[in-house]
Amino acid sequence: MTMQRWDPFSEMQSLRTAMDRLFEDAWVRPGRGGWGQHGEGMPMPIDVLEQDDNLVVKASMPGVKPEDINITVQGNQLTIQGETRSDTEQKGTVHHQEHRYGRYVRSMTLPSRVNSEKAEATFENGMLTLTLPKEEAARTRQIPVRGGKGQPIEASSKPAIESGTQHNGQTERAGSRA
Repeated sequence: MTMQRWDPFSEMQSLRTAMDRLFEDAWVRPGRGGWGQHGEGMPMPIDVLEQDDNLVVKASMPGVKPEDINITVQGNQLTIQGETRSDTEQKGTVHHQEHRYGRYVRSMTLPSRVNSEKAEATFENGMLTLTLPKEEAARTRQIPVRGGKGQPIEASSKPAIESGTQHNGQTERAGSRA
């Protein structure tokens, strides 16, 4: 039996490495390594665009079948769920596996409330596209400006800006006096 000299610093170094890995995985790189193990679901990249009176949401869901997608909207909270399943039952020992099977879950707050009754969803080539009409109260409206007598001011009835200065109610133009 061989005796080894104990080095306390080597144990502290391995503890430091373990703590660094813990903090990096938890805060620096959330969602990497270990996803799908504790029910948090697989990552799902999402884009949200505003086009006219609609919000358009695009979510990447490769490997998910349209019948395995569930979408819910409550107020301005959107939740998208999906699941990928293995096509075949694997027999034998798996030596290496990079394909992931499991649940996709993503919940997010939309920038405005939407009318879920008129929402549309399409799914093509692993890309889910949602078109969500904004609620009437959330839409941008143009407000007409009224003159002093309560009549709307139209672009053609607005006074034209003349070049020159005004003195005592009269406009003085360059080179002449009115």
